[in-house]
Amino acid sequence: MNVDAVMLGAVGGPKWDNVPRDVRPEAGLLKLRKEMDLFANLRPSTCMPALAAASSLKEEVVSGLDVMLVRELTAGTYFGQPRGMQMWEGKERCIDTQSYTVDEIERVVRAAFELAMKRSKKLHSVDKANVMETGVLWRRVATQVSVDFPDVELHHMYADNCAMQLVRWPKQFDVIVTDNLFGDILSDCAAMLSGSLGMLPSASLGAADSSGRRKAMYEPVHGSAPDIAGQSKANPLATILSFAMCLRYSFDMVEDADMLEAACANVLDAGYRTGDIMQPGMMLVSTQEMGEQVCLELDKLAA
Repeated sequence: MNVDAVMLGAVGGPKWDNVPRDVRPEAGLLKLRKEMDLFANLRPSTCMPALAAASSLKEEVVSGLDVMLVRELTAGTYFGQPRGMQMWEGKERCIDTQSYTVDEIERVVRAAFELAMKRSKKLHSVDKANVMETGVLWRRVATQVSVDFPDVELHHMYADNCAMQLVRWPKQFDVIVTDNLFGDILSDCAAMLSGSLGMLPSASLGAADSSGRRKAMYEPVHGSAPDIAGQSKANPLATILSFAMCLRYSFDMVEDADMLEAACANVLDAGYRTGDIMQPGMMLVSTQEMGEQVCLELDKLAA
């Protein structure tokens, strides 16, 4: 694929509910991730001070939160074989297979360690080593990779405990790395700490080539929200912030990324809200109006 980056809008909707799974939009998304080999999914969960009261948790628990979840994206349960429906002893049963190689684990764990080195030098590796063989391997590989990053404080944690700790004391985390299935679940759990799925961006990155360039795709964490399609109620900030991640990770335009993120934060500080993050005393705006306010704020910051 001869592009610098892909920006993807949310896909899916009820009109595809009754079509074969392999022609649904979600199947195309999985294929795109697999064929581009985008193995590291970065999902930041930040709580801007202006939205701390919008979280379902106490304000002091989430205000200033900044967690980066790194989800393995091209292996595990969503891609394992065999899978599907079959007859067994005269009855239907369904199989999904969790499978990981050492290399698949090592590369995403190494990416997480590299991120941790640029942040607070603390990494939680999340698995189910107590009941899953893939979890045993995951923990062993993470421990081996940690030798190359002696400055990073590594913690191992079971996935169920991690889910509990995210809503109990989320600020204990900085970078979390986990497999595809647990990453899907835990990132949505972490998302609500910020107040809304409509606030959360993501980046999916491949391996760096000889020039340091990575294949990459950027998309909001939220779904397509077909129930509000065409009503100008959707929150555009997750998509805008996904583009900020694109500027940061694909184009090394760090100052521009910082400026775009600051524009979003300033608009929220000014009291503008879409319906998903609406709070008493704030100004309810449409999708278009929220985007226009971000553009106006960008003009101010760039002046």
